[in-house]
Amino acid sequence: MSGRGSRVPAGRAGRLRLRRSLKTALRGADLLERKLRLLMDRERVARRTAEEAGRMWRERLVEADGWLVRGVLLGGEEALAEAAPADRARIDIEWATLMGVRHPATVSWTDPLRTPDERTPPNTALAHAEAAYRAAVRAALDHAAHQAAAELLAAEAVRTRQRVRALRRHWIPRLRGELQAVELALEEGEHEEAVRRRWAASRGAR
Repeated sequence: MSGRGSRVPAGRAGRLRLRRSLKTALRGADLLERKLRLLMDRERVARRTAEEAGRMWRERLVEADGWLVRGVLLGGEEALAEAAPADRARIDIEWATLMGVRHPATVSWTDPLRTPDERTPPNTALAHAEAAYRAAVRAALDHAAHQAAAELLAAEAVRTRQRVRALRRHWIPRLRGELQAVELALEEGEHEEAVRRRWAASRGAR
């Protein structure tokens, strides 16, 4: 077929091949458009979730900063070292796949734990600050995961849209044009054959 490095056979074989190719292209465009709609819907959900998590992150951060200032005023900067547990937080990311797009689905956060020998925050303000900072980190993780998912889905949506546009604007019209040309040539050939048969029949009658 022209543009793909293969030639269309002449006659009815070429018409059959073009019809099959056109049918396949139309079906492919329909499937890609359905994929595009699904990608765009899931992207919108991911962006809304990311925006909500981002808002929560900023609110918790402001709250935590306020408690931190109060805690430091009450206990001094030395109190910060006493309030921080030595254990580290654990972050686990679960991945999902949508239409071939692998993206973060959920993020789980395990709070750092204190050993029995470690001291708890020396005043209530630092305890509130710790809780608020942990909530802020969880919200930040949710924001980052859903934002990354939205970007990955959006990138695939762009590629899918380009493929749909190539099919709808270029490949399908080309196939239709080639099919029309082949069908016209077949009609002309059949007309000429009918004329020759009538002419031969009239000569035989005479």
